[in-house]
Amino acid sequence: MNAQTQPFFIAGAVGQLECALDLPAPDTFAVPRGLALVAHPHPLFGGTMDNKVVHTLARGFLALGYATVRMNFRGVGKSEGVHDEGRGETDDMALLLEHMRQQYPDLPLALGGFSFGTFVQSQLQQRQIEAGTPAERLVLVGTAAGKWPMPTVPGNSILIHGELDETIPLAWVLDWARPQDIPVIVIPGADHFFHRRLQHIKNLMVEMWHR
Repeated sequence: MNAQTQPFFIAGAVGQLECALDLPAPDTFAVPRGLALVAHPHPLFGGTMDNKVVHTLARGFLALGYATVRMNFRGVGKSEGVHDEGRGETDDMALLLEHMRQQYPDLPLALGGFSFGTFVQSQLQQRQIEAGTPAERLVLVGTAAGKWPMPTVPGNSILIHGELDETIPLAWVLDWARPQDIPVIVIPGADHFFHRRLQHIKNLMVEMWHR
């Protein structure tokens, strides 16, 4: 992501998993104020931790002062294994969280995801809730409602979607969010990958975070 990105690997159930850690600017935050995990879009359709939307999510968390970590899912980049339809990917993200907790045991946790990554992170949040250690907040971009069986999410989740999303129609997301009474922030004219509108994601994250 930048010159300060720290690549590393963790041992997953099916082999090593490639990860990257970015820390907030030390001149702004002497120590991180939180820990954020960011999940990328579908591995079988070109999704990686270097996806532009994933990078934008990471930059948003860094601006908020969060130590931010990304991971290539199974079979992506230098990560071993094969795609497991979200089950193994959620297990791997839980392992990443466990690994990061060794470095940052007490920091508040935030989860961010794009597209398929929203499915993984919402499942991880369900596990955290059941364990009594929920993430303080989720940021879900291009939420995969209608594509995968998205669980419910906490009411303070930040949901951002493109008006013209051709992969996950806005109507699907509204149908999922409506029973939960969770607002959806719609970016006019944005497609699934937010071409030419990426800046809105970071700006909205920072603006909405303290509301």
